[in-house]
Amino acid sequence: MLPKIATILYATDLGAGAPHVFRYALAEAEKHDARIVILHAMEPLSTFGQHLIELHISQQQSERIHRQAREHARKKIEERVQRLCDKEVCHAPSGAGLVGEIRVVEGHPANEIMAQAREVKADLIVMGTHRHTVIGDAVLGHTANKVMHRSEIPVLLVRIPEGYHEEGF
Repeated sequence: MLPKIATILYATDLGAGAPHVFRYALAEAEKHDARIVILHAMEPLSTFGQHLIELHISQQQSERIHRQAREHARKKIEERVQRLCDKEVCHAPSGAGLVGEIRVVEGHPANEIMAQAREVKADLIVMGTHRHTVIGDAVLGHTANKVMHRSEIPVLLVRIPEGYHEEGF
């Protein structure tokens, strides 16, 4: 029996390659009649950075700024998804309806991708990756590598071509 893919978690860093990767998420969603949950995880400030900020503004002001940043990112994602759908991708009757939800969270991206995948009961994670050096990956690691090795569900890594540039989301 073939596995059922009902929910796809599309994790994006909102970079220039995001539309390229999103097209793969849309293709998989159309093929499997699945819904897409878009996730953008914002890296938190270090404790030291947070303390420096709180020397100049209150914790409430800092939380308000973070909340506004998450809302701004969510609105930008919604606008860009709609533009991409209008431009070329969402020709199927279900088209723009393939995106079921947009989540913008704060936390370490690999950890948040794994947590959100569990929460939405994702059957597939789709995310982009750039070309990295072997030494760079071994020493630093990167989000796609961490997710690929930790995930209990399939991960579709979409290579973003070098020099690719399209307005990201």
